[in-house]
Amino acid sequence: MAAGLFPPEPGHVGSDESGKGDFFGPLVVAAFFLPEGQDGVLRRLGVKDSKRTSDARCREIAGALKRGYPYHSVVTIGPEKYNELWEKIGNLNRLLAWGHARAIENVLERVPAGKAITDQFGDERFVRNALLQKGREIELVQMPRAEEDLAVAAASILARAEFLDRLRALSREAGIELPKGASNLVEAAAVKLVRLKGPDVLAKFAKTHFKTTVRVLAAAGADRLV
Repeated sequence: MAAGLFPPEPGHVGSDESGKGDFFGPLVVAAFFLPEGQDGVLRRLGVKDSKRTSDARCREIAGALKRGYPYHSVVTIGPEKYNELWEKIGNLNRLLAWGHARAIENVLERVPAGKAITDQFGDERFVRNALLQKGREIELVQMPRAEEDLAVAAASILARAEFLDRLRALSREAGIELPKGASNLVEAAAVKLVRLKGPDVLAKFAKTHFKTTVRVLAAAGADRLV
């Protein structure tokens, strides 16, 4: 039965992403349904914007959220898929909108909600248009500093924890540590990776549309991706 035939559950969905500024690793979007009256519980768990939470604490809180709250979704777009989508879409805000819409929809498949909150990363129509039938029946709110909302903060924790786990797995596969972010340390690791395995390896581990790619290929003595 369609979600719209049920009255919405008391509570709302929040969504957030991790990895969009990281050269290595996936883009991860998470959505989290926060039941009404649970704000205090999440505060006691230490839920806040993942950018203000250590990696170890992020993983710990994410585990508690998954155990205590059944309605959540994590959508992971690995580097290879990300690069493929970038070739088709060519716009980060539209790619983010697709990820947010899918995560929100996945939650709405399991629990009817009346409202979803996301960070204001672009035109609201991007997310609205990417939502399927169930998503179009809810109130969509995009606002600056959305992580102040605890459902969004919880989603940010889930997304970051998944990003960290996936980056660790990719590091094992690459045979070298793939650092977070887009720093000089990241570029040095990328140059080492290209020298070890060739320029085409970047598409497997990194977001190749970053300007970092041009600098890495030049430093590694490679003309282009193959």
